[in-house]
Amino acid sequence: MFAEHKTSAYIKKTLAEMGIDYTEGWGRNVHDGPEGKTGVVADLGTGQPPCVALRADIDALPIHEETPVDFRSTHDGRMHACGHDGHTTMLLAAAKILKRREKDIQGTVRLIFQPAEEGGAGAKMMREEGVLTQYPTVQEIVGFHIWPMQRSGTLAARAGPLLAATDIFDITLYGRGGHAAMPHLAIDPVPAAAQLATALQTLVSREEDPLNAKVVSVTVLQATSNAYNVIPSTAVIQGTTRSLSSASIIDLRERIQTMAESVANAHRLNVTVGFSKDFYPATVNDGQLWQWFKQVMSEAQRSLPVDAMDLPLAVSEVPPTMGGEDFAFFAESVPGLFVLLGQGDGEGVAGQPCTSVTVHNPKFAIDERVLDLGAALHPYLALSAIDRLRRNDTDAAHAIKTEP
Repeated sequence: MFAEHKTSAYIKKTLAEMGIDYTEGWGRNVHDGPEGKTGVVADLGTGQPPCVALRADIDALPIHEETPVDFRSTHDGRMHACGHDGHTTMLLAAAKILKRREKDIQGTVRLIFQPAEEGGAGAKMMREEGVLTQYPTVQEIVGFHIWPMQRSGTLAARAGPLLAATDIFDITLYGRGGHAAMPHLAIDPVPAAAQLATALQTLVSREEDPLNAKVVSVTVLQATSNAYNVIPSTAVIQGTTRSLSSASIIDLRERIQTMAESVANAHRLNVTVGFSKDFYPATVNDGQLWQWFKQVMSEAQRSLPVDAMDLPLAVSEVPPTMGGEDFAFFAESVPGLFVLLGQGDGEGVAGQPCTSVTVHNPKFAIDERVLDLGAALHPYLALSAIDRLRRNDTDAAHAIKTEP
């Protein structure tokens, strides 16, 4: 996150070759200095309302790629293990289509190439920099995410929460180190850390209505000593919380803070508790946009060249998942639609490796057939949305004009 300099340069070079003007320097890391500024934004069309935005994330993950393809990452420890290279590819292809048809765009399509989705809240940075409010103001926004857990060609989403609100916690317990043979001369943080790690699980199992989805996962439990006979001076607990509402994340923060302080006091320890600088809200799909999407996709099945893509295009309504997405920051401000683009059936197609491996895995691979589908869907939806917004404006103006 915030280090996508080569990717950003490639996007700008490609847009320039298409004759598309763009602005750069978006997505500054406001928390850790002047890093970032790798986001790129381009407008196509009249430069006037209505305005619809299409978004792709561009960052990678600190994973060593093990995918058996000849184009795997050449940067050790950096991999597009969540499909962001596919998202960017599809949006660049959409830019090419839209540029060819720019005279047909009766409004503005804003292309947002966003950095730092993987934990950096790049969408929030760009939102606060005005990517949605600069003229013409974005009225709706659409994003896609490649999804190995659905069949290739399936477009999966729902109205309301689709992805969870997410947060992280970082707890450090401070004691006094000493010899393991004389624990009474030390203040041992290890029993407290073990007790706290267990107690945190009760925040869901004993304090939450079972019908409300919440997750508290302790993923790191470390002590500073690496010797058998040394009591450490500190212990660290780290993990993540998930919920389908921001209010629940705030509630979990308060309970984690209280629980950590109580356990520390009981063991004569000091404690510090930290959380994410920008926790991600739930990704909530606008209900009207979801209904519109299903209608439009029913029409698209007759007009998009899906037979040539050899993909059984289908729309599926799915339950929420507890993964998180910073597209949520955009959807907080304007009506948004985030769709999971299935790609789980690509193994054996044109020599592709298994494409049903989950995201954030070193063997994650894209079913390349879905790139054509995504490239077609982006402009198809943008032009359909602009046409609908124009009709709505015309109908509203007509209603006002004919009022008695």
